[in-house]
Amino acid sequence: MTTSNPTLTPTPSLQLPARAPLLSRRGWTVFLIAFIVVTALAPALNLIVPQGHWLHLSDYLIGLLGKFMCYAICALAIDLIWGYTGILSLGHGLFFALGGYVMGMYLMREAAGPQALPPFMVFLDWKALPWHWSLSGSFVATLLLVLLVPGVLAGVFGWFAFRSRIKGVYFSIITQALTYAAMLLFFRNETGFGGNNGFTGFQSILGFALNTPQMHVLLFSLSGVALLGCFLLARWLTQSKFGRVLQAVRDAESRTMFCGYNPVQYKLTIWVISAMMCGLAGALYVPQVGIINPSEMSVGNSIEMAVWTAVGGRASLVGPIIGAFAVNGGKSWLTVAAPEYWLYVLGLLFIAVTLFMPGGIVGLARQWREHRAARRARRSTAPAQPHAATASRPSALAKGARA
Repeated sequence: MTTSNPTLTPTPSLQLPARAPLLSRRGWTVFLIAFIVVTALAPALNLIVPQGHWLHLSDYLIGLLGKFMCYAICALAIDLIWGYTGILSLGHGLFFALGGYVMGMYLMREAAGPQALPPFMVFLDWKALPWHWSLSGSFVATLLLVLLVPGVLAGVFGWFAFRSRIKGVYFSIITQALTYAAMLLFFRNETGFGGNNGFTGFQSILGFALNTPQMHVLLFSLSGVALLGCFLLARWLTQSKFGRVLQAVRDAESRTMFCGYNPVQYKLTIWVISAMMCGLAGALYVPQVGIINPSEMSVGNSIEMAVWTAVGGRASLVGPIIGAFAVNGGKSWLTVAAPEYWLYVLGLLFIAVTLFMPGGIVGLARQWREHRAARRARRSTAPAQPHAATASRPSALAKGARA
């Protein structure tokens, strides 16, 4: 009996999809234009173009736009945890303020001198710096603590909260309580954070005067570069496998856990990164405004951050940046024209976006583009229909010829 060898068919190799680029060609073009604007064009319009010229960018606008870019970093941080992970935080103002306080401690030490105490400690008759001020005289240590202090606090808080599977509105309420408790703590004079007045009276940074046009422009450019860097980081995170798992946790956390992923690790990691981004924004914000006090930890400020993200559009990265600029621009105008109505407008805006614009400004733009594309498609196919109908029916001449 003879046996025939079966024909071995080659197994096709598995082709994994190519990883999408960080930005498209158009995206890199827009990114490069934004980089040139914040590092070259805006400084030139402020420092070189004379005052009174229609192209001159005033010191007021430089400071205002610098603050808006710090706010946009916070909105981007909220988007990472809310838009991509489904964690709504109403306490990120705490991390923003912590970064500002760390930078403010360094600026207070530099203003007082190497061996002197800050003025508020002299007023309170303190004899020595408290232990938590020990590294405030080093600029390098300050840069590290700007990220580490919010990151460590967020890590400790998130570890207990996520391991206890606290989520939804309960998590949002706990973040509010944490922020409010920290605000009450910083209001106390004995904590060494300036009490109700906080820190102010900054004069220089690294020996360079703060109240000069050149320093204002430098801080503006640093804020812009930091915003662009945070955007690239967020883009890289959301496009990676890590980002896809985050979105899976957002959409179906239980199913993601049954697939072998530990949601606690992913949620804790993005939570810490988001807090560190807010700390960086706070550190850039303080030298530009010249003051930091416990009011930055108020619950209202944290809620505003969520409003910026919702108005711009969650899970879009560009949307929160647009929302931060749009809402704060409206706030700057309305608080001058009718300051007593701002809180009402903010509340109505959040309700309107939640009910009628769940995709925010970016979502409306996307719907408008899809509507235009659908209209173009209908217009392109409409003239072809009569010809198709005519071609499908035999002409009278053809009928007569066959007869």
